[in-house]
Amino acid sequence: MKIQSINTGNFKLDGGAMFGVVPKSIWNKTNPSDTNNMCEWSMRSLLIEQDNRLILIDTGIGDKQDDKFFSHFYLSETELFESKLNKLGYTKSDITDVFLTHLHFDHCGGAIQWNKDRTGYEPAFKNANYWSNEQHWQWATEPNPREKASFLRENILPIQESGQLKFISRTGNISKEIFQNIDALFVDGHTESMMLPKIQYQGKTIVFMADLLPSVGHLPLPYIMGYDTRPLITMNEKEAFLNEAVENDYILFFEHDSINECCTVKMTDRGVRLDQTFTLKDVFN
Repeated sequence: MKIQSINTGNFKLDGGAMFGVVPKSIWNKTNPSDTNNMCEWSMRSLLIEQDNRLILIDTGIGDKQDDKFFSHFYLSETELFESKLNKLGYTKSDITDVFLTHLHFDHCGGAIQWNKDRTGYEPAFKNANYWSNEQHWQWATEPNPREKASFLRENILPIQESGQLKFISRTGNISKEIFQNIDALFVDGHTESMMLPKIQYQGKTIVFMADLLPSVGHLPLPYIMGYDTRPLITMNEKEAFLNEAVENDYILFFEHDSINECCTVKMTDRGVRLDQTFTLKDVFN
């Protein structure tokens, strides 16, 4: 197995929305905002090569939306995803599986692209299976008013229309092994049935945090995004996960932290807190 991180680009979101009830005077110390109260966030994907599979976890925001849409998010570091793949020795056609933690636009937008004539949409990874789950798929295709702006039909419906959509089965809060050495933890606070891949690699467990923990700054339990549909459930899910992470020495891989790619956590007299930060390359040369 070989694991590599790909930053699909940075964007900005309102700091208050990202930290919920936590006052700006506190969160601004770890995630400083600009004059518009916007903080910078990354959109990292993981690329996993094992046996005859090349697995991509999440795809970033993509490039098919109009200028008005992108103007809300101040995109930067947006080198074409295919160019970044090429530098690693791959093309989009090499991807065999696209694992989508959930279907908010900043996680799945790059899964679908314009067709050659720009008359419609097609999968960006023509040879890949696209993995979601039935509960989240229904939630995303029949969205509630609060989340509707995050579930864009052009990002979602073409996956099913292509015939490349596959569903992962859920039993309680876990999945069966999806791929060799990879299963998923299901969480419901941010959105229904978001999946966090748990990867066994060189004697370590790497957990792709998606939006359960967007950044190091979100480690304290009350630091929960205003975007979460069920914040009290998120808090319980965070507490259970972080205790498990301490006990098992998990490596937390951050999709959105613009500074820190990975961390470990430790128990303190204030609860679970940051231990060390590092990149995957720091640990797995």
